[in-house]
Amino acid sequence: MTRSVRALVVLGAVAFLVPGVWSFGWPRSFHETVARFDPFNLHLFHDLGAFQIGIGVALVAALAWRDAVAVALAGATAGAAVHAVSHVMDRDLGGRASDPYLLSLLALLLAAGLVLRLRHHPSRGATPGRARERSRTVPQDRAV
Repeated sequence: MTRSVRALVVLGAVAFLVPGVWSFGWPRSFHETVARFDPFNLHLFHDLGAFQIGIGVALVAALAWRDAVAVALAGATAGAAVHAVSHVMDRDLGGRASDPYLLSLLALLLAAGLVLRLRHHPSRGATPGRARERSRTVPQDRAV
């Protein structure tokens, strides 16, 4: 991965994680400062934060791992876990009584998938793709 691409991935991760954490943790402040769409909907801002956090985590995982499945599972696990927390926190706002349980189960299953995937790749998600990536790199003296 080139330095430029790495920098853009870091920028993307920050661009998702900061507003995601803000929206989830301080939804009223996020609404009043950034997303001034009325009416204010607490659960909507919790869910918005959950999924932005999941995307941000996937981008961070992509910096460390070359295994697309592990990266996807890391992002999905993070998003699903925070989404489940959102439904636990907001259970008095509506939805189905089963939502917190089913969403928590989904998060646990995704986490189990991530653990299994990483166990099969002892180098923590680095697959033979990393070696292929290096072999495809054009030497500096031959770069166009």
